[in-house]
Amino acid sequence: MARPPPSPAFIQYIDDELLRAPLLFDQVVEGSLDHLRRGLAKLGAADRSATSDLIRGLTAHRGRLAEIYSESLRQQAAEDRAREAPAPAAPQPRPVRAMNLALVEEDEVAIDVELSHTVEYVKTHAEHELRELRGYVAALVGDLDVSADHNPFRPEAHAKALWSAAQALPSSRGWQMHFMRQATAPLAAVLRQSYAAASTRLEALGVEPASHRTVITTTGARRSAGVETTYTPDLYRMRESMPAPLDDGAPLRYEGQQGGARRESWIDVARQAPNRLDRQAIELVGRLFEAIATDERVPPDVIMLISRLHGPAMRLTLRDAGVLDQMSHPLWRFIHLVAYEAEMAPDRADPERRRLLRLAQQLIEQIAAEPDQRPVIYRRAVQATEDFLRQRLQRRLTAAATQVGVLQKLEHQVLDGGEGGPDTLGGMADLPVMDTGMDTVPADLLLESSADLPGHDSSAAAAARAWLSSLQVGNWVRMYLSGRWMHAQLLWTGDRDEVWLFGDGASDATWAVRRGALLRLHAATLAKTLTMRSLLGRAALKVQQQVAVQGPEQL
Repeated sequence: MARPPPSPAFIQYIDDELLRAPLLFDQVVEGSLDHLRRGLAKLGAADRSATSDLIRGLTAHRGRLAEIYSESLRQQAAEDRAREAPAPAAPQPRPVRAMNLALVEEDEVAIDVELSHTVEYVKTHAEHELRELRGYVAALVGDLDVSADHNPFRPEAHAKALWSAAQALPSSRGWQMHFMRQATAPLAAVLRQSYAAASTRLEALGVEPASHRTVITTTGARRSAGVETTYTPDLYRMRESMPAPLDDGAPLRYEGQQGGARRESWIDVARQAPNRLDRQAIELVGRLFEAIATDERVPPDVIMLISRLHGPAMRLTLRDAGVLDQMSHPLWRFIHLVAYEAEMAPDRADPERRRLLRLAQQLIEQIAAEPDQRPVIYRRAVQATEDFLRQRLQRRLTAAATQVGVLQKLEHQVLDGGEGGPDTLGGMADLPVMDTGMDTVPADLLLESSADLPGHDSSAAAAARAWLSSLQVGNWVRMYLSGRWMHAQLLWTGDRDEVWLFGDGASDATWAVRRGALLRLHAATLAKTLTMRSLLGRAALKVQQQVAVQGPEQL
């Protein structure tokens, strides 16, 4: 259901925050200047001179930088409101980005690393204030579940605005990044106060945090985020803790339930199983499907499809005890594959995503129509889905054939002719960070840039090289690029492994990234290979916890 238009109170909140943005930025600059001045004595002559120039630039252009900062926040808030707008009746076409064959170089990635460090630092130091404000803003937009962060002034927005302002400084790119580093601690301190003050103002206006009105019922009616894990409890052992339908006193709460397509009642299926262990297995499989249906990390359209396998899975359990072999059974493999690939393409208007779900629907209808449920039916479904995914990858590779040809020539030019592009950082990526009061930052957020370089002999660099060597065409990667996190699929690698082409999962965008940039991203924990989540694992943990808390007789 489409979300209603933003309320006047929410619009007023945005306007109020934008009015306060120049003063907020002024406080950040003041804190940064203080850090820079205190660190002058520790620098050599050349760096002291450059730092003095940076201080003069900040002082002279302070007003202009504040305007840029505020305007960036304004634009981001407008984009955020556009994303929150009610969805149109008809699906919109998949967004397309014109292909730019300019390679993503290490200096661009270094900027992303600094942005991510700034964001994580702010989140670490303002965690409580961010969580409290999220509840108030959710109330303004009517999201009682607090299912998303609707605050347009998240740390990511302020970090991007800070970088927009930094680029207006009359300094090299490296010194602009140095200002970002010096401004991180003051920004976190100022935003912590700003978020707390915003919550206080909203409370004074009578806004009640949505989280205060959220009631989690014991029946599982509300959806839960579940637990992110790759561990799955032993389903055979869990079966023994289940009540068995038809036993004296066993609950029959599932009888007559409906969900999606008609679902057989528990009791009807249980009558076909004279063995008590089989009836307990039926009970367990049913509860696992119910737990999956309340996993809010799975999109509703995918949940609807999975739920239609509920009845067939119970009948399958009567014929195949291997259903409880969670690591290998084709039933769970099919469910995980569909959910994972749908997650990689989150845009519901994406034609490829719609083709995938249409295929899944056809396969599930065929499965449900089979009177004799056997594992081979599900193996055929897995095979059909994998065939579709190979064809989908081939379609994208065909569409990128022209780009690949150009990129291959560019790779040879870069390596043979040394045309790697100018270093806009001017060596500043390795400038030591002066004392900024960031001594409480987790160590993994303060990786020196030199450790990220591919030639640096460190464990992070070695791990990055091993990771890059393990990538294969078709792998999905989560990476932080151009100021945002994305799911990207590896489409092609150059003959000499210098240029790597990725396809964005949320659009038709493609990204040509150089090897050094990828190594730097991985060393900074901003790129990793994605693995298939275990929906079954999270569901089994949830059922196991329910049994531990309530006891099998109360379930």
